[in-house]
This record gives sequence, structure tokens and C-alpha cells, in this order.
Amino acid sequence: MEKQCLECGDKIVGRIDKKFCNDGCRNAYNNRVNKDSKNLIRNTNNRLRKNYRILESLNVSQKTKTSRAKLIEAGFDFNYFTSLYTTKAGTVYYFVYDQGYLALENDYFVLVKRES
Repeated sequence: MEKQCLECGDKIVGRIDKKFCNDGCRNAYNNRVNKDSKNLIRNTNNRLRKNYRILESLNVSQKTKTSRAKLIEAGFDFNYFTSLYTTKAGTVYYFVYDQGYLALENDYFVLVKRES
């Protein structure tokens, strides 16, 4: 029985478990199959990466203070973060990986870096 490439239909030569005739067909097939979910994931990861870079650039020491205006001006999006940390006192820190922030009064934020 002759196997055919899942992408282009050409004859497959080689290992018995091969599904594609070459890497180009394999990549084209996987890109087509995963296109919808990849856009959401790619856009979310890009936003998280941007938020991380902003926090990292503003927080050169382990702890600093900044304004909401400065974060927004840099392009920070408060809707994207990776985790929350609630202290015993009930204070909620938002984290983008190891870079975090805590909302203070008067539109100020404390920026922190989580220790490894």
C-alpha cells in the first residue's frame, strides 16, 4: 500500500510512519491546522512580553514606584498578567512572570521583582 502526503498528496518515500513528503508540506499542514488558535496565543504572548519589558525597564532596582500615566504612556495593558499574589493582609500584587506591581492610592504603583 502506497502512502500519500497529507498536504499535497504526493507519494511518500522513506520511513513507514512518515505522513509528509517533506518539511515544507509538514509545516504548511501544521500551520493551516493550528492557524486559529495560534493567533490568540501569539497575540497574548506578545502582550505579556511587552508588559514584562515595560515593568523591567521601569523597575531597575528590585523595588520602585511609578505612576499609572507612565505605565500607560509606555503601552502597558493592565488586562494582561500571569498571576496574582495575595498577602496575608489581603493586598493583591499582579505579576507578569517575575515582575509585579501593586496599585497604591492616587494612581501610583509599586513595582517589585519576585525573588527566585
